[in-house]
Amino acid sequence: MLKNLLNNKTKVFILGILVLFLALIRIVEESLFYDPYLDYFKSDFINLPLPIVDKLHLFLSLLFRYSLNTIVSIAFIQIAFKDINFTKFAVVLYGLLFIILILTFWVVLAFYANENKMELFYIRRFLIQPLFLLLFIPGYLIQKRTN
Repeated sequence: MLKNLLNNKTKVFILGILVLFLALIRIVEESLFYDPYLDYFKSDFINLPLPIVDKLHLFLSLLFRYSLNTIVSIAFIQIAFKDINFTKFAVVLYGLLFIILILTFWVVLAFYANENKMELFYIRRFLIQPLFLLLFIPGYLIQKRTN
């Protein structure tokens, strides 16, 4: 395993750079993205009313952040696995998951937000963090081993 790792130094270096990009997105989140829920969910939000948001601005910000995370995650998958079918499948999944999550987020926000703050928190978490990459990597590794 170590010999294989040393033979793929460039690949490991590029994957490390991509992980740093994901970390950088997280580091600059407060200055780069409009998200009044960042501070809200860091506080004792269970007892606080939801903040007033500019819904269009929030949607565009969530779309932008999700897109940045997706681009870096797709690049990571392509470089790590070098399988165009895995990459195509990931692109389709990321697109479908965004549609499902953003619709769910707006429904919860519009109709159930005060009763379901934790659901809002977790749906938003999947939209703003690259959690799908953490789910796809083990799945792809298992798939690659079984083939």
